[in-house]
Amino acid sequence: MRYNFKKIEQKWQEEWEKAGIFHAQDFSDKPKFYGLVEFPYPSGAGMHVGHIKAYSSIEVVARKRRMQGYNVLFPIGFDAFGLPTENYAVKTNTHPRIITDTNIKKFSEQLQKVGFSFDWTRVVDTTDENYYKWTQWIFLKMFEKGLVFRDNALVNYCPHCKVVLSNEDSQGGKCDICHSDVIQKPKTVWYLKITEYADKLLSGLKDVEYPENVKMQQENWIGKSTGAFVDFTIEGIEDKLQIYTTRPDTLFGVTFMVIAPEHPLIDKYADRISNMDAIENYRNECAKKTEFERTQLVKDKTGVKIEGLEAVNPLNGKKIPVFIADYVMMGYGTGAIMAVPAHDQRDYDFAKAFGVDIIEVIKGGDINVEAYTGDGEMINSDFLNGFTNKKDSIAKVIEVLTERGIGQAGVQFKMKDWAFNRQRYWGEPIPLIHCPSCGIVPVPYDQLPLVLPDVEQFEPGEDGESPLAKIESYVNCKCPKCGGDAKRETDTMPQWAGSSWYFLRYIDPENDKELASMDKLKYWMPVDWYNGGMEHVTRHMIYSRFWHHFLYDEGIVNTPEPYAKRSIQGLILGPDGDKMSKSKGNVVDPLDIVEELGADTLRVYVLFMGDYGAATPWNDSSVRGCKRFLERVASLEEIITEGEETKSLSAAIHKAIKKVSSDIEETKFNTAIATLMTLINTITKEGKITKSELEIFIKLLAPFAPHLSEEIWHNLGHDDFIALAPWPEYDEAKMVEDTIEVGVQVNGKLKNTVSIPFNGEKDAVLAIAKADEKVAAALEGKNLVKEIYVPNKIINFVVK
Repeated sequence: MRYNFKKIEQKWQEEWEKAGIFHAQDFSDKPKFYGLVEFPYPSGAGMHVGHIKAYSSIEVVARKRRMQGYNVLFPIGFDAFGLPTENYAVKTNTHPRIITDTNIKKFSEQLQKVGFSFDWTRVVDTTDENYYKWTQWIFLKMFEKGLVFRDNALVNYCPHCKVVLSNEDSQGGKCDICHSDVIQKPKTVWYLKITEYADKLLSGLKDVEYPENVKMQQENWIGKSTGAFVDFTIEGIEDKLQIYTTRPDTLFGVTFMVIAPEHPLIDKYADRISNMDAIENYRNECAKKTEFERTQLVKDKTGVKIEGLEAVNPLNGKKIPVFIADYVMMGYGTGAIMAVPAHDQRDYDFAKAFGVDIIEVIKGGDINVEAYTGDGEMINSDFLNGFTNKKDSIAKVIEVLTERGIGQAGVQFKMKDWAFNRQRYWGEPIPLIHCPSCGIVPVPYDQLPLVLPDVEQFEPGEDGESPLAKIESYVNCKCPKCGGDAKRETDTMPQWAGSSWYFLRYIDPENDKELASMDKLKYWMPVDWYNGGMEHVTRHMIYSRFWHHFLYDEGIVNTPEPYAKRSIQGLILGPDGDKMSKSKGNVVDPLDIVEELGADTLRVYVLFMGDYGAATPWNDSSVRGCKRFLERVASLEEIITEGEETKSLSAAIHKAIKKVSSDIEETKFNTAIATLMTLINTITKEGKITKSELEIFIKLLAPFAPHLSEEIWHNLGHDDFIALAPWPEYDEAKMVEDTIEVGVQVNGKLKNTVSIPFNGEKDAVLAIAKADEKVAAALEGKNLVKEIYVPNKIINFVVK
């Protein structure tokens, strides 16, 4: 068969859509499989090769599952709110709705051209008011349960995007959207109490099948630590400074304290502090720094001693100085720390810079040189002296702190509550109302969705206010509680909101009574296999797990964890080995490959190019090699012979069934494809193949190259779809080779290879070897001293 990929691919994409074979059936008697990919942000640039690789794993598994008799849900949608679209809208003076709709249409057409087996009847769009109605509904449920709160805080603010960013969106002191430097700015912020679910998020990891590095990243992000809260009194005043420490056993080595420059204690007792000018100057300098800059370990140690406030070590009663320093943040812990310079390098450097005492309390190092951070015997520590086990020392000091009423055991998390508002237009409106009499009042459920108003001016305000604040008809409203004049909240939700529950809406996308029917949730959930990028295993996955745990606690969903299994794809690098970028000119457009070489070639190559989880550079010659492989597959019809089985091919075919089947489950797609390439070499060498054997071959190929496989299946006389044909089963008995190739040596030197019966008798095997022309020539005229045969491996004749 001539491989006319353009004709074949369009034909079968139309046939699949017409027959609706990828539509999932609710409540089918078949076993269910819910495969999920991270839905795309529909950017104007369209789809890139990274999308192809990201979606191809679950695509292959979903196609295999259908052939295994499963009822498969493999949906797609669009995560379409967010700053990139809004920034582009401002730049081009085009409404974000128009841009979003155009981009979704383009993306959908591109995905369909690659032949992905998505169920297009269940598409969701986070910007559709029928979708974000339920995003707002979930938010109000959280508000009801006290998981939504408002606070004044120093926030990460991007002056370019004019928006507040969460810590997760401003890592490294850079805006996640435009990569501009982030500054600190005091602002009123809405938060979700994700920290309330920290323990559940950690314990839930025991019940899911995630790669170990994914679990580790989530555990580190949550950052649970156990230690103690300790109260330090301030000389002459009633207020106390509470600190949290994981090393309460080192309390006798505390020689100073550090509090955040923003600590309220400073302003409260300003009249006692003689150097407020110096403190205010330092505060002003800190305000110019990002949180990232302030908390860097490797930087000059700066700070100001507070003249007029002294703390008291609660265990030994010694007075110690109190400093302010930029590396202590009000948003972390209590905004105050105890400093043990002998056993913490940052404290050590600070103490050296400011001439503070350094007291050794753990033997083992030389504190004249550096801090000792290892374990050892406790010294200079009163009742702890002589302790050598850190665990016992900590337990003892917590016991004493508790007895004396100056501290207690405690737990802290590195993860902070989720900053949940944005001062931009293109996002879900926050359904809250500010009433001067009633306070903050939720929009009634029967008034949802609170629709984003259609406006012409959607540029962000210079003062950090949302564009919605300028629209009086939107802002001014009546309080649902008292009926008095009130004002709407004008901030919108972050882009992460819509993606925190989208997998639930796929299950019941047209439901206008609830976010999804419980019966359908019970049928489909949890997601059986979720694939995505490593960059989303902390933010998106933790956020969505948090929302799902909350919904489970409220009885709205049926499983505590949303995703039973997670896998990760590696990046596709440019041909130069660097990350693809337009500025480097190394971007590969997947649609160019589809147009020139075919969708099946693209599909096979992105999974054949290397380990699925590893970053791999694009290689044009390898792409063309995949095209040649498919051309060879297309030509197999020309060597079909009569009969059910080619005995000499049987073992190779059954081994391939076993290998390809297991490799797909283990995401070893490259070796699965390599197995099929090896098998076609074996078939070509044999020079013939039966119809039933070719059917097995193309069934194994179908998840990778479905268009070509459907065409050959049709040519072989089938009226149904190979996409729904039974997946082949291997027979262990047929995997045993009838014959095997072994090397024949004379005095340890290879002379030739011969074909012998598998597990053949020694005498028969030796006879075959001696009859070989090259071996016979090497033995001629020689005295045969010894005959060695290692079954099925090697033959060696020792001669003189």
